Amino acid sequence: MDDKASVGKISVSSDSVSTLNSEDFVLVFKQGDEMHSANNGSDDEKTGLKIVGNGSEQQLQKELEDVLMDTPAEYQDLHVEEIEKAQAEEDPVQPSDEVSITSSTVNPSSVGLQKTDMSLPVKAAQQECIHGTSVFSSVPEEDSVLFSKLTYLGCASVNAPRSEVEALRMMSILRGQCQNALDVTLSVPNVSEGTVRLLDPQTNTEIAKYPIYKILFCVRGHDGTTESDCFAFTESHYNAELFRIHVFRCEIQEAVSRILYSFATAFRRSAKQTPLSASIPPQTPDSDIFTFSVSLEIKEDDGKGYFSAVPKEKDRQCFRLRQGVDKKIVIYVQQTSNKELAIERCFGLLLSPGKDVRNSDMHLLELESMGKSSDGKSYIITGSWNTKSPHFQAINEETPKDKVIFLTTAVDLVITEVQEPVRFLLETKIRVCSVNERLFWPFSKRSSTENFFLKLKQIERKERKNNCDTFYEVICLESESERERRKTTASPSIRLLQYGQQTTSIPSPPEDDEEEDNDEPLLSGSGDVSKECAEKILETWGDLLSKWHLNLSVRPKQLSALVRSGVPEALRGEVWQLLAGCHNNDCLVEKYRLLITKESPQDSAITRDINRTFPAHDYFKDTGGDGQDSLYKICKAYSVYDEEIGYCQGQSFLAAVLLLHMPEEQAFSVLVKIMFEYGLRELFKQNFEDLHCKFYQLERLMQEYIPDLYTHFLEISLEAHMYASQWFLTLFTAKFPLYMVFHIIDLLLCEGISVIFNVALGLLKTSKDDLLLTDFEGALKYFRVQLPKRYRSEDNAKRLMELACSLKISQKKLKKYEREYHMMREQQAQQEDPVERFERENRRLQEANMRLEQENDDLAHELVTSKIALRKDLDNAEEKSDALNKELLMTKQKLIDAEEEKRRLEEESAQLKEMCRRELDKAESEIKKNSSIIGDYKQICSQLSDRLEKQHSSNKAEIEKIRQKVDGCERCREFFNTEGHLKPVSILKESFTMEDTDEEKESLKNQLREMELELAQTKLQLVEAECKIQDLEHHLGLAFNEVQAAKKTWFNRTISSIKTATGVQGKETS
Repeated sequence: MDDKASVGKISVSSDSVSTLNSEDFVLVFKQGDEMHSANNGSDDEKTGLKIVGNGSEQQLQKELEDVLMDTPAEYQDLHVEEIEKAQAEEDPVQPSDEVSITSSTVNPSSVGLQKTDMSLPVKAAQQECIHGTSVFSSVPEEDSVLFSKLTYLGCASVNAPRSEVEALRMMSILRGQCQNALDVTLSVPNVSEGTVRLLDPQTNTEIAKYPIYKILFCVRGHDGTTESDCFAFTESHYNAELFRIHVFRCEIQEAVSRILYSFATAFRRSAKQTPLSASIPPQTPDSDIFTFSVSLEIKEDDGKGYFSAVPKEKDRQCFRLRQGVDKKIVIYVQQTSNKELAIERCFGLLLSPGKDVRNSDMHLLELESMGKSSDGKSYIITGSWNTKSPHFQAINEETPKDKVIFLTTAVDLVITEVQEPVRFLLETKIRVCSVNERLFWPFSKRSSTENFFLKLKQIERKERKNNCDTFYEVICLESESERERRKTTASPSIRLLQYGQQTTSIPSPPEDDEEEDNDEPLLSGSGDVSKECAEKILETWGDLLSKWHLNLSVRPKQLSALVRSGVPEALRGEVWQLLAGCHNNDCLVEKYRLLITKESPQDSAITRDINRTFPAHDYFKDTGGDGQDSLYKICKAYSVYDEEIGYCQGQSFLAAVLLLHMPEEQAFSVLVKIMFEYGLRELFKQNFEDLHCKFYQLERLMQEYIPDLYTHFLEISLEAHMYASQWFLTLFTAKFPLYMVFHIIDLLLCEGISVIFNVALGLLKTSKDDLLLTDFEGALKYFRVQLPKRYRSEDNAKRLMELACSLKISQKKLKKYEREYHMMREQQAQQEDPVERFERENRRLQEANMRLEQENDDLAHELVTSKIALRKDLDNAEEKSDALNKELLMTKQKLIDAEEEKRRLEEESAQLKEMCRRELDKAESEIKKNSSIIGDYKQICSQLSDRLEKQHSSNKAEIEKIRQKVDGCERCREFFNTEGHLKPVSILKESFTMEDTDEEKESLKNQLREMELELAQTKLQLVEAECKIQDLEHHLGLAFNEVQAAKKTWFNRTISSIKTATGVQGKETS
């Protein structure tokens, strides 16, 4: 990471700097002083890097930039002036002793190192200071920063090297007790390969040096205390358990924060810096390089309606997929540096089997969802993968056990500020296994992550096609792995030179297969364990497990013989659980999930131990990683579960071994079984009385099986507890290679804890010749260093386990030795001088009293701190209580008003209901009345219609009769035509030659008049009926209007009353 990116990640509100091992550094935020005291430093021991500085954040970042940036000499004056300007803006009143910064590689002989006053400005590092030296100068042949005007107050041993509470306590003690302080100059390197040096300020000679990888923690005194001008760091001999703290006082208090900044610079991971990368400018927010972190997660259908993440093998770093199961691809995209770009959408998620595939070979997946995560930091794309598609046939077939295949995933993103879409390409390893194949640990559920470097070029305003402030075009997109491959290919000689320099500056722990004669003990967790196994052995174990699952209460007969040969690594997780009787452990699993939520009184000891448990194993070496987190939870849960014993030092190694083979819930269950049912917890009870009995039994077995070695140990006064303590308490897990440790756990779970005697005798027998040549110190060193290294060879470990299994140690013999031990203890108690016994008991009680006093002081400090915190909380609670009481009174008053208003509205509502009921009854009666009238009118109209129709039909019949009569009369036929109308007069005259008589004419005319009159009367009756119908319809409309008017009047009155009530209430409220 570049320098400015490091500046951005440093919190200016914390008080300490820490590295948890020689390779990993993490950022941690500050806890309050009360929290530090209350937790007794436990939280700090789990944390990594912490930094403090006085002043504003902008000023501190400017100061840190000048410390971190390796500026050419011609620009250093400019940086100093910028610092002065920033300091003047932030704090016009400067202290009399100013601080200047130079970072170079110039020989300090050109700079006068005298203890004189300092002043600003200081010119380039190559020039001499006019008024003496600056606080910072150069270190010969190393990129570093020198701090003068420091006083070394001394050093002391510490038990918790990463506890801020203990560091501050030792700082206070050394500052108060120091009488002969030593003036020194401190040299802090700018890279993690460097060395912190103490120099004599007069002669510039080296007094002491501490490599950066040995420094574990750095802390400064809190502001407002007498230690505010002090700082300290803890260091350790590599892999040793002796930790020391070195305390310094600075004459210029403001410089303490800059010293911690320099330590922060040294703690940065700079092992990969090369001459090639030295020319690359740092990525600032104005840079054209944008960094993205893209993670791939594969999920499979679990058969229960959910999709769960597939496991990832720890050794091969490949996903393990099941054949023919529906899957989902989940991509997480997060920008990690530079100005934030807005991801608008994803328009394509593609997949293809193989590596280095062409674009035409990629196949589009169906997108299910896309969008930002809940915290807004990542953009998440989910796609559905149909394994039955013929395109993915190659990655849906079972993979051979010794092979892996590649899977290529691509995601196309539309970024608002970028002209064209951006494609991120991920290549990962996978293995396809059968659906019915058992899932064995060790696996992790980590996703596959790749970093990408997107180089963009800002487009000129006239070229832009978008209205956003800044618009870019893509120059290139490169992944971190591609960059590393390109560097390796481009300049192998430079990289070899670099690695050669690193090996000379940082001593690395020896590899497992190297036979070195150094005095460094073997790191715990060493030794790779292969999961490869012969097919015949796996088939035998598969048949045995199938039979065993049919009746879990009875162990198969051939189980013991198979276990003695060693359980296959791939099956150990399942076999260990069955051997321990954890096949039905739902109760312990549920209890574990509850226990991890509780606080442990031994949290500090647990945190201290997990940081040095299996540092050589990849799963546990990362501070704050998944391995250490799970290990911490298991140890914490057991310490709460077993209140009598709690957590004991060394339990973390056994828990780590179990955690490598099974999930943490099952690992906790097996740990409980080993401690309780296998009797391991008995070794920790009654002042380790049972453990001393085990030591006696081991010595008696030595006397029987290896008498010459037993005699030699008597001669050099070497007792069993001096070398065998860890063997019994940790079950050989702390020092020996893992493949040997796993085999021992196989035997222990199958045959019991007495297996420890077999392995111990086997170790002593195989090492007898070497041990007979040693003295007391040589023997101890041999047990600590040479003995574990001897079994780095897997063949040696196998021979040892064969020898241990061949030794026949009967339980009857062990019981006999146990009785001898108890009889001997009784005789010693009877023969012992009471004065000596009382003196020994008195010393023990004094030690216990001192320990309890110390714990009492710590508890008193915690109590005072807790009381202060509780007092503050109580004051805040009282203030909140007063406010809540006021709110309660106001709420009660509002409730009373609301109830009165409710009663008034209920009364009004009752009145409205009564009025509505009356109006409704009235309207219903009127409707009934109008309905009866309308019915009558309809009946009359129907009667009239019937009469008209009858009259009309009768008239038609009469007319038809008259027409027939007319047709039958020859004379009448002359006057009427066929249609019944009178013929014209001219025709009559021509037709009739004879004159009609007056009487006949008159009679016919009379008949005609009568018929016309009757027709007129009928038409008049029809008109009258129509008038009556119109009158009835008019009355019906009036009645309907009256009903509507009555309804509207009631509704308007109701609305008006409600509006009136609402208006009155609003006025009262205002």
